[in-house]
Amino acid sequence: MVWLVFALPAAAVVASVGTAVVALARPDPVIAVAAGRTPAVQGRNHAATPGATAPRR
Repeated sequence: MVWLVFALPAAAVVASVGTAVVALARPDPVIAVAAGRTPAVQGRNHAATPGATAPRR
């Protein structure tokens, strides 16, 4: 039973170190904003605040 006290935290440390190595070795590439496409925040804000094209109630 004592081995569980040491083995489980040790396994978590090994897994976190492995995850950090993979994350630092291969970072995700930065994606440039394509012309004619709006970023998600601007698109969301535009959809939340209707302009002249929205039908009146």
